[in-house]
Amino acid sequence: MKKFTLLAFLLISLQSIAQQGLIKESLKVKSALLSKEMEYSIYLPADYEKTNRSYPVLYLLHGYSDDETGWTQFGEAQHIADKAINSGEAPAMIIVMPDAGVTFYMNSSDGKAKYEDFFVQEFMPHIESTYRIRAKKEFRAVAGLSMGGFGTMLLATKHPDLFASAAPLSGAFWTDEEISAMPAERWDGLFTNLFGKAAPGKDRLSEHWYKNSIFKIIETTPVEKLKTIKYYIDCGDDDFLIKGNMHLHAAMTDKGIPHEFRVRDGGHTWVYWRTALPEVMKFVGQSFHR
Repeated sequence: MKKFTLLAFLLISLQSIAQQGLIKESLKVKSALLSKEMEYSIYLPADYEKTNRSYPVLYLLHGYSDDETGWTQFGEAQHIADKAINSGEAPAMIIVMPDAGVTFYMNSSDGKAKYEDFFVQEFMPHIESTYRIRAKKEFRAVAGLSMGGFGTMLLATKHPDLFASAAPLSGAFWTDEEISAMPAERWDGLFTNLFGKAAPGKDRLSEHWYKNSIFKIIETTPVEKLKTIKYYIDCGDDDFLIKGNMHLHAAMTDKGIPHEFRVRDGGHTWVYWRTALPEVMKFVGQSFHR
């Protein structure tokens, strides 16, 4: 009986190990647009090496001051993805986590840091030709936290032909009024490299700002294009960015753009984002289904 119990335990343990996906951190891709190597981490589902099937993909974006290891080391992406896939709450998918520095995933006004162009023109093609990914809109999703929440909406709404779903978490969204009134030290810390040095006031509302303002993009993009994406917006009730997320909810409601909007108990913390990721995987997984 003891031998049987031990054997059963070993079989269960081996099965559990076999169901673990694989994380590869800080891989490199050369960028001609950025004139340097860029790093990314990737999660491959447990059966990736055992089959020849192709998978849907989730591009998972980090926040300000983090890098490509943020979601793997603090977000526990491997553990959360394994659990969601093994339970059947989410389909097997590849998760790609690129490093974006502090670019907000956009092109800078001076043209020196073309991160948006890199992501769309170089990074995605590299990933989707290197790994077995179903390289079509209906099998792509993008999600991210804070700065990565901004990047999620920026990439999805400016390139609605690329993504089936978008899930910003605690997104860094600011209205024109907030940008105009932002203290100089905060503007300099966040945006000088992207929009140039500017004192408080309407001078900050430049053409480049409006080209990358989520609210302006929603206002000016044909609504039928925006409706081709499924949206999941989530922000904690104690998050300092809650106002911008509520404004986004209102703007999308006014335009008649369907979306899920969640306000849960919590703040701008990894504890919050770790509890959000399972729901994100479930949501984007549903968008992959036909």
